[in-house]
Amino acid sequence: MTEIDKTNRKGIVLAGGSGTRLHPLTVSVSKQLLPVYDKPMIYYPISNLMLAGINEVLIITAPDQEHLFRNLLGDGTQLGMQFDYAVQEKPEGVPEAFVIGADFIGDDPVTLILGDNIFYGQGLVQQLRHAVRSDRGATIFAYIVSDPQRYGVVTFDDTGKPVEIAEKPKRPRSDYAVTGLYFFDNDVVEIAQSLKPSKRGETEIIDVVRAYMTRGDLSVERMGRGIAWLDVGTHQALAEAAAYVQAVDHRQGFKIACIEEIAWRQQWIDDAQLKSLSAHYGNSPYGEYLAGLLESRL
Repeated sequence: MTEIDKTNRKGIVLAGGSGTRLHPLTVSVSKQLLPVYDKPMIYYPISNLMLAGINEVLIITAPDQEHLFRNLLGDGTQLGMQFDYAVQEKPEGVPEAFVIGADFIGDDPVTLILGDNIFYGQGLVQQLRHAVRSDRGATIFAYIVSDPQRYGVVTFDDTGKPVEIAEKPKRPRSDYAVTGLYFFDNDVVEIAQSLKPSKRGETEIIDVVRAYMTRGDLSVERMGRGIAWLDVGTHQALAEAAAYVQAVDHRQGFKIACIEEIAWRQQWIDDAQLKSLSAHYGNSPYGEYLAGLLESRL
């Protein structure tokens, strides 16, 4: 991994909601704080923002969970980052993140990632960096799935241009599902503020994407077979994600979504700061891994 310059683009991790599909695991703790093998779930979306060069991140939580995220992540300075926090009083749709985060976003473009989405694989960093370079319009990421009727689905014309976005269609015209990773210009704040709730009583992120598609400002990055997208919203998906991360860790000897390593390799923190982070984790395997990064360079 080489040094990645920081961008002026802001990042948002949406980590609110009640996680009812994971009850009883989530009765007393946020879904995004559950472990996925050896680290909290929220490390994974944060790592994707970091790999895109985004170092200012707003974490939106449920009202009774904000202090837990603050205890875990602090203000971000230990990673050469800035973490801010906001509360979503009740789930009223993904686009509400842009309304809640309007002051944080300011006049900058913004990237939103859902707190239960995990992305990893060959070519991912290049696609993230390509998306982050654009300050105009929107970029979404699409992934081939075997059951597209469960997702928002994007359809392309013969030239590869996106022409339709359908939410959970009964007869999908495409196998490309829209993932929980969205890059928007600053217009997204105004678009989100203008949305009306759907029949579900929530505003819909698909309507935001459609607004960009209608004005001809939507790009779609198609994720290839070398990239894994895991939507960790059920007990089975949580177990499968943990097994996947464990397999990579065991077979290849490095960790997915190790935010301390990413910050260090991108030169957002120096050797002394990484050593301090390693000591913070004591003699745990995670702390030993961080210490080993330094030793391997000697």
